[in-house]
Amino acid sequence: MKLGFLTTCLPESDLTDIARWAAEQGFEALEVAGWPSSDDRNHIRVDRFDDAECDRVRRVFAETGLTLSSIAYYENNLHPQQGAQVNAHVRRCVDAAAALGCPTVGTFVGRDPGLPVADNLKRATDVFGPLVEYATGHGVEIVIENCVMKSWHPDGYPGNLAYSPELWEWMFTLGLKLNYDPSHLVALGIDPVAALRPHLAGIAHVQAKDTEFLPDKLDRYGFHGPISGEKGWYRFRVPGLGRVDWTRVIDALYEGGYDGVVSVEHEDPVWSGSTARVQTGLGIAYRTLRHLMPG
Repeated sequence: MKLGFLTTCLPESDLTDIARWAAEQGFEALEVAGWPSSDDRNHIRVDRFDDAECDRVRRVFAETGLTLSSIAYYENNLHPQQGAQVNAHVRRCVDAAAALGCPTVGTFVGRDPGLPVADNLKRATDVFGPLVEYATGHGVEIVIENCVMKSWHPDGYPGNLAYSPELWEWMFTLGLKLNYDPSHLVALGIDPVAALRPHLAGIAHVQAKDTEFLPDKLDRYGFHGPISGEKGWYRFRVPGLGRVDWTRVIDALYEGGYDGVVSVEHEDPVWSGSTARVQTGLGIAYRTLRHLMPG
Protein backbone atom coordinates (compact mmCIF):
# COMPACT_ATOMS: atom_id res chain seq x y z
CA MET A 1 0.00 0.00 0.00
CA LYS A 2 0.97 3.62 -0.58
CA LEU A 3 0.01 6.59 1.58
CA GLY A 4 -1.11 9.82 -0.05
CA PHE A 5 -3.59 12.66 0.33
CA LEU A 6 -6.28 14.55 -1.57
CA THR A 7 -5.04 17.94 -2.73
CA THR A 8 -8.29 19.89 -2.12
CA CYS A 9 -7.11 20.83 1.38
CA LEU A 10 -4.42 23.08 -0.15
CA PRO A 11 -6.33 25.21 -2.69
CA GLU A 12 -3.90 28.12 -2.43
CA SER A 13 -0.91 25.96 -3.44
CA ASP A 14 -0.07 24.77 -6.93
CA LEU A 15 0.47 21.11 -7.77
CA THR A 16 4.24 21.42 -8.02
CA ASP A 17 4.59 22.83 -4.50
CA ILE A 18 2.13 20.30 -3.08
CA ALA A 19 3.94 17.38 -4.68
CA ARG A 20 7.39 18.51 -3.55
CA TRP A 21 6.20 18.99 0.03
CA ALA A 22 4.39 15.62 -0.01
CA ALA A 23 7.48 13.78 -1.20
CA GLU A 24 9.67 15.51 1.40
CA GLN A 25 7.29 14.34 4.17
CA GLY A 26 7.33 10.73 2.99
CA PHE A 27 3.97 10.60 1.23
CA GLU A 28 3.96 8.37 -1.83
CA ALA A 29 0.85 9.40 -3.76
CA LEU A 30 -1.56 12.22 -4.52
CA GLU A 31 -5.27 12.16 -5.27
CA VAL A 32 -5.49 15.34 -7.34
CA ALA A 33 -8.41 17.76 -7.53
CA GLY A 34 -9.85 18.09 -11.04
CA TRP A 35 -12.75 20.52 -10.66
CA PRO A 36 -13.32 23.08 -13.45
CA SER A 37 -10.61 25.71 -13.76
CA SER A 38 -12.88 28.39 -12.26
CA ASP A 39 -13.08 26.43 -8.98
CA ASP A 40 -10.49 26.79 -6.20
CA ARG A 41 -10.45 23.00 -5.91
CA ASN A 42 -8.37 22.58 -9.02
CA HIS A 43 -4.86 21.23 -9.44
CA ILE A 44 -5.26 19.60 -12.87
CA ARG A 45 -6.95 21.65 -15.58
CA VAL A 46 -8.95 18.85 -17.12
CA ASP A 47 -11.21 21.33 -18.97
CA ARG A 48 -8.08 22.79 -20.62
CA PHE A 49 -6.18 19.56 -20.96
CA ASP A 50 -3.84 20.07 -23.89
CA ASP A 51 -0.36 18.65 -24.50
CA ALA A 52 1.25 21.36 -22.37
CA GLU A 53 -0.98 20.59 -19.37
CA CYS A 54 -0.38 16.87 -19.77
CA ASP A 55 3.38 17.42 -19.87
CA ARG A 56 3.23 19.71 -16.83
CA VAL A 57 1.45 17.13 -14.69
CA ARG A 58 3.61 14.26 -15.90
CA ARG A 59 6.74 16.24 -15.06
CA VAL A 60 5.53 16.96 -11.51
CA PHE A 61 5.04 13.26 -10.79
CA ALA A 62 8.21 12.17 -12.59
CA GLU A 63 10.34 14.65 -10.63
CA THR A 64 8.89 13.75 -7.24
CA GLY A 65 8.43 10.00 -7.76
CA LEU A 66 4.84 10.19 -6.48
CA THR A 67 1.94 8.12 -7.80
CA LEU A 68 -1.13 9.82 -9.24
CA SER A 69 -3.80 7.64 -7.62
CA SER A 70 -6.98 9.38 -8.79
CA ILE A 71 -8.43 12.53 -10.33
CA ALA A 72 -11.07 13.83 -7.92
CA TYR A 73 -14.28 15.57 -8.98
CA TYR A 74 -16.94 14.99 -6.33
CA GLU A 75 -20.18 16.54 -7.60
CA ASN A 76 -23.84 15.53 -8.04
CA ASN A 77 -24.19 13.48 -11.21
CA LEU A 78 -27.98 13.33 -10.74
CA HIS A 79 -28.54 17.04 -10.15
CA PRO A 80 -31.87 17.97 -11.78
CA GLN A 81 -30.46 21.06 -13.56
CA GLN A 82 -26.69 20.67 -13.63
CA GLY A 83 -26.35 16.90 -13.96
CA ALA A 84 -25.48 16.93 -17.66
CA GLN A 85 -22.66 19.43 -17.04
CA VAL A 86 -21.31 17.28 -14.22
CA ASN A 87 -21.47 14.16 -16.39
CA ALA A 88 -19.58 15.95 -19.15
CA HIS A 89 -16.85 17.02 -16.74
CA VAL A 90 -16.50 13.46 -15.45
CA ARG A 91 -15.74 12.48 -19.06
CA ARG A 92 -13.08 15.19 -19.24
CA CYS A 93 -11.55 13.78 -16.04
CA VAL A 94 -11.51 10.34 -17.66
CA ASP A 95 -9.74 11.76 -20.73
CA ALA A 96 -7.07 13.35 -18.52
CA ALA A 97 -6.67 10.22 -16.39
CA ALA A 98 -6.21 8.06 -19.47
CA ALA A 99 -3.56 10.40 -20.87
CA LEU A 100 -1.69 10.43 -17.55
CA GLY A 101 -1.92 6.70 -16.84
CA CYS A 102 -4.05 7.37 -13.76
CA PRO A 103 -6.24 4.36 -12.91
CA THR A 104 -9.31 6.05 -11.38
CA VAL A 105 -11.60 9.07 -11.45
CA GLY A 106 -13.52 9.78 -8.25
CA THR A 107 -17.01 11.28 -8.11
CA PHE A 108 -20.42 10.94 -6.39
CA VAL A 109 -23.58 9.23 -7.56
CA GLY A 110 -25.57 12.13 -6.15
CA ARG A 111 -29.35 12.46 -6.01
CA ASP A 112 -32.27 14.45 -7.35
CA PRO A 113 -33.89 15.53 -4.05
CA GLY A 114 -37.26 15.94 -5.76
CA LEU A 115 -37.53 12.25 -6.66
CA PRO A 116 -37.97 9.09 -4.55
CA VAL A 117 -34.95 6.87 -4.05
CA ALA A 118 -36.26 4.21 -6.47
CA ASP A 119 -36.55 6.79 -9.26
CA ASN A 120 -33.08 8.11 -8.48
CA LEU A 121 -31.60 4.64 -8.78
CA LYS A 122 -33.24 4.23 -12.19
CA ARG A 123 -31.85 7.61 -13.27
CA ALA A 124 -28.41 6.63 -11.99
CA THR A 125 -28.48 3.47 -14.09
CA ASP A 126 -29.24 5.55 -17.19
CA VAL A 127 -26.57 8.14 -16.36
CA PHE A 128 -23.73 5.90 -15.25
CA GLY A 129 -24.16 3.21 -17.88
CA PRO A 130 -22.67 5.43 -20.61
CA LEU A 131 -20.12 6.98 -18.21
CA VAL A 132 -18.79 3.58 -17.13
CA GLU A 133 -18.66 2.42 -20.74
CA TYR A 134 -16.71 5.55 -21.67
CA ALA A 135 -14.28 5.14 -18.78
CA THR A 136 -13.76 1.43 -19.42
CA GLY A 137 -12.97 2.19 -23.06
CA HIS A 138 -10.22 4.50 -21.83
CA GLY A 139 -8.79 2.05 -19.30
CA VAL A 140 -10.07 4.03 -16.30
CA GLU A 141 -12.37 3.05 -13.42
CA ILE A 142 -14.93 5.40 -11.89
CA VAL A 143 -14.84 5.24 -8.09
CA ILE A 144 -17.62 6.52 -5.85
CA GLU A 145 -16.99 7.80 -2.32
CA ASN A 146 -19.52 6.64 0.28
CA CYS A 147 -20.13 10.15 1.64
CA VAL A 148 -23.70 10.86 2.76
CA MET A 149 -23.77 14.49 1.48
CA LYS A 150 -26.72 15.56 3.63
CA SER A 151 -26.21 19.15 2.50
CA TRP A 152 -27.50 18.25 -0.95
CA HIS A 153 -30.98 17.49 0.38
CA PRO A 154 -33.24 20.29 1.68
CA ASP A 155 -34.19 18.23 4.74
CA GLY A 156 -30.76 16.76 5.40
CA TYR A 157 -31.43 13.28 4.07
CA PRO A 158 -28.68 11.42 2.18
CA GLY A 159 -27.81 13.32 -0.98
CA ASN A 160 -25.38 10.76 -2.39
CA LEU A 161 -26.88 7.33 -2.98
CA ALA A 162 -23.72 5.43 -2.19
CA TYR A 163 -23.59 5.66 1.60
CA SER A 164 -24.30 2.05 2.65
CA PRO A 165 -23.11 -1.47 1.76
CA GLU A 166 -26.58 -2.15 0.36
CA LEU A 167 -26.06 0.66 -2.16
CA TRP A 168 -22.48 -0.41 -2.89
CA GLU A 169 -23.79 -3.75 -4.10
CA TRP A 170 -26.17 -1.92 -6.44
CA MET A 171 -23.31 0.32 -7.66
CA PHE A 172 -21.12 -2.65 -8.47
CA THR A 173 -23.78 -3.98 -10.86
CA LEU A 174 -23.29 -0.78 -12.88
CA GLY A 175 -19.54 -1.33 -13.12
CA LEU A 176 -18.75 1.39 -10.59
CA LYS A 177 -16.08 0.88 -7.94
CA LEU A 178 -15.87 2.14 -4.36
CA ASN A 179 -13.63 4.83 -2.92
CA TYR A 180 -13.93 3.48 0.62
CA ASP A 181 -14.00 6.10 3.41
CA PRO A 182 -14.64 4.68 6.90
CA SER A 183 -15.42 8.05 8.50
CA HIS A 184 -18.91 8.17 6.98
CA LEU A 185 -19.73 4.65 8.11
CA VAL A 186 -18.86 5.46 11.73
CA ALA A 187 -21.25 8.44 11.57
CA LEU A 188 -24.03 6.11 10.38
CA GLY A 189 -23.50 3.55 13.14
CA ILE A 190 -21.95 1.03 10.70
CA ASP A 191 -18.86 -0.92 11.71
CA PRO A 192 -16.41 0.09 8.95
CA VAL A 193 -14.51 -3.20 9.10
CA ALA A 194 -17.66 -5.35 9.00
CA ALA A 195 -18.79 -3.29 5.99
CA LEU A 196 -15.39 -3.55 4.34
CA ARG A 197 -14.69 -7.28 4.43
CA PRO A 198 -17.45 -8.56 2.07
CA HIS A 199 -16.79 -5.80 -0.49
CA LEU A 200 -13.02 -5.77 -0.89
CA ALA A 201 -13.22 -6.82 -4.53
CA GLY A 202 -15.15 -3.64 -5.31
CA ILE A 203 -12.70 -1.24 -3.64
CA ALA A 204 -10.39 0.52 -6.10
CA HIS A 205 -9.29 3.42 -3.88
CA VAL A 206 -9.34 4.28 -0.16
CA GLN A 207 -9.74 7.63 1.58
CA ALA A 208 -8.62 8.14 5.17
CA LYS A 209 -10.67 10.52 7.27
CA ASP A 210 -11.75 10.28 10.90
CA THR A 211 -14.95 11.15 12.79
CA GLU A 212 -15.24 12.76 16.21
CA PHE A 213 -18.56 12.51 18.08
CA LEU A 214 -19.96 15.55 19.93
CA PRO A 215 -22.18 14.00 22.65
CA ASP A 216 -23.77 17.27 23.78
CA LYS A 217 -24.93 17.92 20.20
CA LEU A 218 -26.26 14.39 19.85
CA ASP A 219 -28.28 14.77 23.05
CA ARG A 220 -29.84 17.95 21.68
CA TYR A 221 -30.44 17.08 18.03
CA GLY A 222 -30.57 13.28 17.83
CA PHE A 223 -29.12 11.10 15.12
CA HIS A 224 -30.68 13.03 12.21
CA GLY A 225 -29.17 16.33 13.35
CA PRO A 226 -30.54 19.86 13.66
CA ILE A 227 -33.37 21.30 11.59
CA SER A 228 -31.41 24.52 11.12
CA GLY A 229 -28.21 25.01 9.19
CA GLU A 230 -26.17 24.46 12.35
CA LYS A 231 -23.56 21.72 12.33
CA GLY A 232 -24.64 18.31 13.58
CA TRP A 233 -23.43 15.94 16.26
CA TYR A 234 -20.12 14.89 14.71
CA ARG A 235 -17.26 16.47 12.83
CA PHE A 236 -14.53 15.13 10.60
CA ARG A 237 -10.94 14.95 11.86
CA VAL A 238 -7.62 13.79 10.46
CA PRO A 239 -6.87 10.11 11.13
CA GLY A 240 -5.95 9.49 14.75
CA LEU A 241 -8.22 12.14 16.25
CA GLY A 242 -11.57 10.39 15.98
CA ARG A 243 -13.44 7.11 16.38
CA VAL A 244 -12.04 5.05 13.50
CA ASP A 245 -9.89 2.09 14.57
CA TRP A 246 -7.21 2.45 11.92
CA THR A 247 -5.32 -0.67 13.02
CA ARG A 248 -8.40 -2.80 12.27
CA VAL A 249 -9.16 -0.98 9.01
CA ILE A 250 -5.65 -1.23 7.56
CA ASP A 251 -5.32 -4.82 8.73
CA ALA A 252 -8.60 -5.77 7.03
CA LEU A 253 -7.49 -4.08 3.80
CA TYR A 254 -4.15 -5.86 3.90
CA GLU A 255 -5.70 -9.23 4.73
CA GLY A 256 -8.13 -8.82 1.84
CA GLY A 257 -5.34 -8.16 -0.64
CA TYR A 258 -5.76 -4.42 -1.15
CA ASP A 259 -2.46 -3.00 -2.36
CA GLY A 260 -3.53 0.40 -3.66
CA VAL A 261 -3.40 3.91 -2.23
CA VAL A 262 -4.77 5.12 1.09
CA SER A 263 -5.41 8.83 0.54
CA VAL A 264 -5.89 11.21 3.48
CA GLU A 265 -8.90 13.47 2.96
CA HIS A 266 -8.21 16.44 5.23
CA GLU A 267 -11.46 18.12 6.34
CA ASP A 268 -10.43 18.73 9.95
CA PRO A 269 -11.68 22.14 11.17
CA VAL A 270 -9.09 22.25 13.95
CA TRP A 271 -6.15 21.84 11.60
CA SER A 272 -7.41 24.27 8.95
CA GLY A 273 -7.17 27.99 8.28
CA SER A 274 -3.66 28.23 6.85
CA THR A 275 -1.26 26.18 4.79
CA ALA A 276 0.88 25.53 7.87
CA ARG A 277 -2.04 24.23 9.92
CA VAL A 278 -3.26 21.98 7.10
CA GLN A 279 0.24 20.58 6.69
CA THR A 280 0.42 19.93 10.44
CA GLY A 281 -2.85 18.02 10.20
CA LEU A 282 -1.52 15.98 7.30
CA GLY A 283 1.53 15.23 9.43
CA ILE A 284 -0.69 13.87 12.22
CA ALA A 285 -2.42 11.65 9.69
CA TYR A 286 0.91 10.45 8.30
CA ARG A 287 2.22 9.49 11.73
CA THR A 288 -1.05 7.69 12.53
CA LEU A 289 -1.15 5.62 9.35
CA ARG A 290 2.33 5.08 7.95
CA HIS A 291 3.54 2.60 10.57
CA LEU A 292 0.39 0.49 10.04
CA MET A 293 0.89 0.10 6.29
CA PRO A 294 3.04 -2.62 4.74
CA GLY A 295 5.08 -1.85 1.68
